[in-house]
Amino acid sequence: MAFLEDGNHTEVTEFILFGLINDPVLRVVLFTIILCIYLVTVSGNLSTILLIRVSSQLHHPMYFFLSHLAFADLGYPSSVTPNTLVTFLVERSTISYLGCGIQLSSAAFFGGLKCFILAAMAYDRFMAICNPLLYSTKMSKLVCVQLLLVAYVGGFLDSCSFTVSFYSLVFCSPNGINQFFCDLAPLLRLSCSNVSVTTVVLSFTVGFVIVVTVLVIVVSSIYILITILKMRSTEGRQKAFSTCTSHLTADTLFYETITFIYVMPKSSYSTDQNKVVSVFYMVVILMLNPLIYSLRKNEIKGALKRQLVKKIFS
Repeated sequence: MAFLEDGNHTEVTEFILFGLINDPVLRVVLFTIILCIYLVTVSGNLSTILLIRVSSQLHHPMYFFLSHLAFADLGYPSSVTPNTLVTFLVERSTISYLGCGIQLSSAAFFGGLKCFILAAMAYDRFMAICNPLLYSTKMSKLVCVQLLLVAYVGGFLDSCSFTVSFYSLVFCSPNGINQFFCDLAPLLRLSCSNVSVTTVVLSFTVGFVIVVTVLVIVVSSIYILITILKMRSTEGRQKAFSTCTSHLTADTLFYETITFIYVMPKSSYSTDQNKVVSVFYMVVILMLNPLIYSLRKNEIKGALKRQLVKKIFS
């Protein structure tokens, strides 16, 4: 174990990750499952990005945001999962102080980016369903780029707050993190410095991102629901409901798990529950997103078929 002397403290320069489970057999099983899920996530999101880029039929706002959501869903698990897989293969998994900070800040960036893109997509649905005549004007290419810029700036600021908070903490021995990645809660428990200010800053940051983006999604969904109920066309109503249901399903799963981990009182759940929920929202949900968002859309299916036919007969 590497340490660095600093006054009366022995500062930690690396952390030990306890991982998910100690049983050797279950380790192999979980390694295989998580690896398969991760590969499906990577291939699904990469395919979504490439398909939207090469298909001219998909060059409109909904799929513009969807391609960047796929990028966030690709980066989010990639900041954590590879290191998680290592914890299954070695008896003692460690991560450096710098590596821990990078992992925490990158997860915060992609998590914040995803939240803001989900809000932008909700606004896009609102404009498409509630104001179809003004849609092309209100959701011009410039507006889409501006919304996306806000999302990336929001993710960057979210990442900055986590990064500054992490490097402001002082860590002393012991240096074991009871988690499979550098998560916020166990790091705060390990710190031997005063974490009250850091806790307030991070709670405000996470709370702000969740409240603002959820508010946009909820308000947009209410207006969409009212508009759908007023539709006379049964086919149009069904199509709108189908689109909104798939999006809201993914949104709800993501926000519920984030709220469980970062908002609920820490005394209300155990560390093992925290691990299970973390695996669910960082690994499983992100695998489902390409299926929920993409494969249910006829435009995506049609574009995929056209690209496959083009490749086969070219």
